[in-house]
Amino acid sequence: MCGIFGMVAPSRSRLTNHRIRKITDTLFRLSESRGKESSGLAVASGNRITVCKAQEPASAFIRRPVYRELILSMTPPFAIIGHARLVTNGPAEYNRNNQPVIKDGIVGIHNGIITNDAKLWKQYPALKQKYEVDTEVFLSLTRHFLHHGLSVPQAIVKVFGLIEGSASIALLFEEQNVLLLATNTGSLYVAGGRNRRALVFASERYILEQLMQTHADFGSPDSIRHILPQTGYVVYINTASIEPFRLSGDHSRNQSSPDSGNDLVNFTISDISPKDTGYEREKKYICLNKQSLSRFEKQFAANEAIIRHLRRCTRCILPETMPFIEFDENGVCNYCRNYQKQVPMGQEVLRQEIRKYRRTDGRPDCIVAFSGGRDSSFALHYVKNVLGMHPVAYSYDWGMLTDLGRRNQARMCGALGVEHILVSADIRKKREYIRKNVLAWLRKPDLGMIPLFMAGDKQYFYFANKLRKQMDIDLIIYSENALEQTDFKYGFCGVAPKTERGHLYNIGVMKKVKLAAYYASRYLANPAYLNSSLLDSISAFGSSYFIPHDYIHLFRYIPWREKTINDTLITTYNWELSPDCTSTWRIGDGTAALYNYIYYTVAGFTENDTFRSNQIREGMITRSQALHLAREDNKPRYESVQWYCETINIPLNDTLKIIHSAHRLYL
Repeated sequence: MCGIFGMVAPSRSRLTNHRIRKITDTLFRLSESRGKESSGLAVASGNRITVCKAQEPASAFIRRPVYRELILSMTPPFAIIGHARLVTNGPAEYNRNNQPVIKDGIVGIHNGIITNDAKLWKQYPALKQKYEVDTEVFLSLTRHFLHHGLSVPQAIVKVFGLIEGSASIALLFEEQNVLLLATNTGSLYVAGGRNRRALVFASERYILEQLMQTHADFGSPDSIRHILPQTGYVVYINTASIEPFRLSGDHSRNQSSPDSGNDLVNFTISDISPKDTGYEREKKYICLNKQSLSRFEKQFAANEAIIRHLRRCTRCILPETMPFIEFDENGVCNYCRNYQKQVPMGQEVLRQEIRKYRRTDGRPDCIVAFSGGRDSSFALHYVKNVLGMHPVAYSYDWGMLTDLGRRNQARMCGALGVEHILVSADIRKKREYIRKNVLAWLRKPDLGMIPLFMAGDKQYFYFANKLRKQMDIDLIIYSENALEQTDFKYGFCGVAPKTERGHLYNIGVMKKVKLAAYYASRYLANPAYLNSSLLDSISAFGSSYFIPHDYIHLFRYIPWREKTINDTLITTYNWELSPDCTSTWRIGDGTAALYNYIYYTVAGFTENDTFRSNQIREGMITRSQALHLAREDNKPRYESVQWYCETINIPLNDTLKIIHSAHRLYL
């Protein structure tokens, strides 16, 4: 998720202001990959803690004169904490929600999501909420327990015992000359700090490794220390010395510290950030009134009545509108006739495959591709708890992962104590690309062009391979479920889908050429597609089809069982479900509700139909069960469609009108 970092320079530090700025600039730039929506830092120097933050990426923030002046004004001893934000809650348009957050005499930065913050505010009614960001409740609770006589470590232990989700935090206090670091996921690394040398910390080991290539002030990369899950550090600013503590167990003796020295101070906290503009994007297009909703519901019901009478395969539930479908004399489709059942290789074969990758030094030994969906969430659980590996969860956030999906990611990583490395795209740009392509599509609806809406997430594979090199981890575990194959999407481009089960993004060279030619023809026919998203879409195509995807696919080895996956996630991890559907599939994917609405309205089926058909072929469910489930799954998710339109800022009513006026394949 977000990137957090910082530095402590003790009183004997010889760092010059010029050197300090170079180090801070480097940390900001390296952390920007984790969040580009806002940036900020806090500096504890002299008798002040000064905060400065703005709604802009780090690369822009560090060019601000106020930032340069702040850095150049510091003298040791001092502490710096910095933040590169990926917005998860609390709009960045209001600087109060950006980080560092100031509350109750504490200045803090936070990477992760506290999923039960609303519950905690109710549980402690004496605490007053001022902002929309979840970090606030952590600071308020910390101050609450400090007021009740607990030491800093004791208070932090108490707060971590109350929160749910993921949290890696760094705190400064108005009355104590210390920096507090703590994490329940392990997404914190420290270098230096020994023999009264300056100390530096960051969200990833790689960030510190890169820093050390040009700044030898903190030792060699071999000296980097991992702040393990459920661990905290009290760092004394005068000396840069460290007192570690556990976030669980008995901390009754942590009332004082042997190296506390002159840790009691009286800092004045000041915020020199630019004033809030108070601007939020106008939402005139968003809400469906009752009259409009009723009209769309009636239109959907009329379409559904026709769709129910489509000719369907007598074995599965695929309709006659499925691309390249053929029925034999018994009414069985070619997809059923040619289907090859999955035969998992088994857990023992998997254990043999991963044995060579295991590490015994405590460092991560595999990367789990982690979208936050049910399959990848179960994979993270399985790799950690069943296989006994030491995974890092990797996500690529391109701006269309829902808050629900992000919260479920936080639940999993917090509960498992797994480091989560998130690579953030420039979300504003990505959403603008989506907006332009959706508006182009609305001018000339074409089922074959719908995947262009999702093109922006395909760099996922590029960054996965890049992360593997950065972390020196050879093994990537991917949880692709072949039952969820959606190759009908390129079937609408005139490219014949595979009727046997393969793996996503794995089609022949000639089909790739044909697919590219189809897109080229549509671009020429509809010049609105020739917009600023073009290079991004081309890179997505290359990432999908041309770079290596040499991963271990979990469900090649173990059977995919929907009930087991759902029960594990919901029961063990309190996995959150969507309020507008009954399924657990695609609920964290902000694009699925709209494109499935289009497919159903125009073609009479969705990926839910292909998925349930594959389950029939595997003997998992009956045809009657599949029909029932698909009907439920295909019900409109108007709340999610509304979120999609709001997020990319397109007119909701007009969008639905155009979808319903498009040529339907079943008429």
